[in-house]
Amino acid sequence: MTEPVGAASVDYAIDAYWERGWHGPAIVRVTPSSITVLPDAPTADHHNSGARHLPGVLLPGFRDSHVHLGLIEPRSLIAGGLAAVDDLGGDPGRLIEWASDNMVPALRYAGAFITAPGGYPATRAWAATLSVCEVSTPEQAIAVVAEQVAAGASLIKVTLNTDDGPVIADETLDAVVEYSHSRGCEVVAHAQGIGQAQRAFDAGVDRLAHTPWSERLDDALIETMAQSDPRFLGGRHSWVSTLDIHGYGQRGIDCDIASDNLRRFHLAGGIVRYGTDLGNGDLPPGLNQRELVALQDAGVRNDALLRALCLPSLGSTVSYLPTVPDADTDLAQWLMTATVLTAPELMRTR
Repeated sequence: MTEPVGAASVDYAIDAYWERGWHGPAIVRVTPSSITVLPDAPTADHHNSGARHLPGVLLPGFRDSHVHLGLIEPRSLIAGGLAAVDDLGGDPGRLIEWASDNMVPALRYAGAFITAPGGYPATRAWAATLSVCEVSTPEQAIAVVAEQVAAGASLIKVTLNTDDGPVIADETLDAVVEYSHSRGCEVVAHAQGIGQAQRAFDAGVDRLAHTPWSERLDDALIETMAQSDPRFLGGRHSWVSTLDIHGYGQRGIDCDIASDNLRRFHLAGGIVRYGTDLGNGDLPPGLNQRELVALQDAGVRNDALLRALCLPSLGSTVSYLPTVPDADTDLAQWLMTATVLTAPELMRTR
């Protein structure tokens, strides 16, 4: 296919794509800032369609919904297959820099951890390279949230870890949630210790940073957590998976409890997000096949797995896989063959 220099768009014929479900052959139009499927475009004979054939599949970009860029090399992640990440605890100054770096995946971030004085992770050695704000009153909590929002945060991270120190009081947690929501920010909680997952949910925390593993949650609680609820931004509460942090492939009791909770939450219709806590221990710098397999083993399979992993829709960045899966394809292994493609890259390679 030949395009004039400076062409405003380029068309590609692809074998299939996934966007909230599987679709067959299609024509996608690429501009410098977007990748869009053309509705009702003829695809039976791409040689006569005027479009260049791009064999394989396009999916919305893969996102890891729990990373810590301050503990890894952020520029390694695109090569590892990630198009986007949510940083759930870091130095806001560094995060601002990474958010404007086109060698780093598209970034949403929470900024500092908000915790009680002496609470997790203030006493951890690795937290020295990140950012932790210790608060003891609702007024202090509101001020800290305002600082994170001013630094570009669209998420707010609070820690409720009774296994590793004190936690903020209910009125302070309520202030974090109420003020964050007033600023349009989801609240994410590290909930660890008996009763902390329910406490976070009852307070209106939008997302759990980890699938609960401290206890087997009651079926009725999980059913309630999975339902629509206007208290949450977007109307739903969600969980980030992070199953592989429990043993890094050597599963034990914590992984078993988390997997059981996640399986029941998913079956009840709960929103599951792929996330690894990248930066925490022996995790690969990019897409983690062990996490994908653990999700499948917990019942999050096929379209549900892709919904947990992918951005909501095709955009200026997509995940490209050179083959089309069939009924016998190992989905987790197939996903590991993905590369990140941007609209400008597709424009240049026409």
